[in-house]
Amino acid sequence: MRKLKVAVVQMSMSALPEENIAKADRLLREAAGKGAQVILLPELFERPYFCQERRYEYYEYATPVEENPAVQHFSKVSAELGVVVPVSFYEKAGMQLFNSIAMIDADGSVLGVYRKTHIPDDHFYQEKFYFTPGDTGFRVWETRYGKIGVGICWDQWFPEAARAMAIQGAELILYPTAIGSEPILEVDSMPHWRRCMQGHAGSNLVPVAAANRVGLEEVLPCEENGGQKSALCFFGSSFITDETGALIAEAGRGEETVITAEIDLDRCRENRMSWGVFRDRRPEMYGDL
Repeated sequence: MRKLKVAVVQMSMSALPEENIAKADRLLREAAGKGAQVILLPELFERPYFCQERRYEYYEYATPVEENPAVQHFSKVSAELGVVVPVSFYEKAGMQLFNSIAMIDADGSVLGVYRKTHIPDDHFYQEKFYFTPGDTGFRVWETRYGKIGVGICWDQWFPEAARAMAIQGAELILYPTAIGSEPILEVDSMPHWRRCMQGHAGSNLVPVAAANRVGLEEVLPCEENGGQKSALCFFGSSFITDETGALIAEAGRGEETVITAEIDLDRCRENRMSWGVFRDRRPEMYGDL
């Protein structure tokens, strides 16, 4: 049996990237100490969620993949610990800026980059100001521990993204994310958020894991942001599912923590085959998509 131990890191972010990288390092090492082979960190964990406001100077946060401090740091850590780590970062590619993932294999090599396909635009999630829609297509990487696909935050609401990764042979789908309160809507989106991804797991018979941040992040009025004031309370609730979508590990709404779960990849493969979902697909009938 091919057993895979997956870990998800849930953490809050300070204003200093070096502090956030150090905290992520500590929690990642805790996960590795528990036997985790694939470790997922939250979206854009180097900084507070700067997309709450529009400030041109924040474009300077973006770096090419080979120059990003978090990618550089965790390439070394991955090689040291023998773990697979997708690293979320703000990518500069020529004159375009992307919300990206660098997939780091267990030998420290960067297998490639995925660029977030779906970019939200909302009062508190103003990502279209910062990110160009991704041009990589959905990607699945052959890592030391299996075939892994990664979507980024808003991608997790789109069934087409998960299905595309499943068709490419993904044995595990990961979603680093940054989501919290919805002040304008006055609704708790957490249960809906979870159910969407649990549905992706169940529909594709592929385990799913999501890593979220926690804590209150506030924007104070200043001249640079046009006097804007806002706040987001990130609701954590990170989780791991099995291939049927059942929760097999979950975190609370407020704590910094590491959760782990063991997945039997052979059993998942057998279920994908025996359920016949991919046998019975009818792509020729899906023209409207």
